[in-house]
Amino acid sequence: MRIHLTSVFVDDQDQALRFYTEVLGFVRKHDVPLGEHRWLTVTSPEDPDGTELLLEPSGHPAVEPYRTALAQDGIPAASFAVDDVRAEFDRLRGLGVRFTQEPLEAGAVTTAVLDDTCGNLIQILHSKS
Repeated sequence: MRIHLTSVFVDDQDQALRFYTEVLGFVRKHDVPLGEHRWLTVTSPEDPDGTELLLEPSGHPAVEPYRTALAQDGIPAASFAVDDVRAEFDRLRGLGVRFTQEPLEAGAVTTAVLDDTCGNLIQILHSKS
């Protein structure tokens, strides 16, 4: 068994697509119209047939309290692996990305947490193991 699809809730799918592709560097995989929204997924360019991230519309009434609670407690909605947290932090900050946690080493793991501009905190991490 392996993870095929996971999702983050977003307020605006177009804004999310721009952020996740133009800023974070993911590539669009599926973009299928479904009424007022779309089945919109992105993947890593390093693994285009790998796990997809669904940019899920946040219209369900349970989403806002859930996301607000996570953000208030500083809990990321998703975590993405990178080769070098400090380099990604510097690159993304140079593009205007706001971080809520600067790079932090905790044993064999280095993490940083960013605001995806779509209502979520996202963790980037590198594990030395």
